[in-house]
Amino acid sequence: MAMEIIDFGLGRTGTMSLKLALEQLGFGPCHHMEEVVKAPGAEVPWLAAANGETVDWDAVFAGYRSTVDWPTARFWREILDYYPKAKIILTTRDPDRWHQSISQTIHMVLEGREKIPNPVMRRIMDMAHRIVSDQTFHGRLGEAEYATEVFRRHNDAVIAAVPAERLLVMEVSQGWEPLCRFLGCPVPDGPFPHANTTKEFWELIKGLSSD
Repeated sequence: MAMEIIDFGLGRTGTMSLKLALEQLGFGPCHHMEEVVKAPGAEVPWLAAANGETVDWDAVFAGYRSTVDWPTARFWREILDYYPKAKIILTTRDPDRWHQSISQTIHMVLEGREKIPNPVMRRIMDMAHRIVSDQTFHGRLGEAEYATEVFRRHNDAVIAAVPAERLLVMEVSQGWEPLCRFLGCPVPDGPFPHANTTKEFWELIKGLSSD
C-alpha cells in the first residue's frame, strides 16, 4: 500500500482531527503518534531515524495510506523525498494558541515521563522527548518565543520545499471544503471531526500510562 497523503503539521495543529477526516474520506488507515503509543515496539525505527540511521519508510508505514503528526513531522524532508508522488498537507494554527495547547499537553507529559509507571509507555515517551523536545525544539519547547519561532520556521520550510500544486496549507477549523477540493473528494455530510482536546489528550495518556 503506497503512502498517498502526508501531513507535515506539528502536533497540536489538529492532526488527530485530520486523521479522522482522512479515514472518513477513505484514505485510512492513517498513521499518528497515537499509533506508535498503542503499539509497543513501533518506536524502534523512529529512534533509529533520530540516531541518523537509514530507515525503510515502507516498513514503518506498512498498512497505512496516510500519515499525520509526529513522529512523521520530525522527518519531513526524508519522507518527502521518499514519497515523491504523495500529496502533502500542512496543518497549522495561530502560533500563540498552538504553544498554549502544546504547553498544556505534550510538553507536560514529556517533561514528566520519568514518573510514568508503565515502563513500555515510558520508553515510548523517551522516544517522543528525543524527537520533539530535543531535536525539534532543542530543549526549549517550554519557551514560548523560541518555540513559536521554530513553529513558524518549520511551516515556512515545508511551504518552500513542496511544489504549490502538491501542497495544501490548512487549519482544521476551515472544515471539509479545502481538504476535499485538494483531494478531489465530495464533501461529506456532517461536521468535520473535532478530536483530541486537552481533556481527551489527558484521558488517553492516563489510560495508557497505568501499570
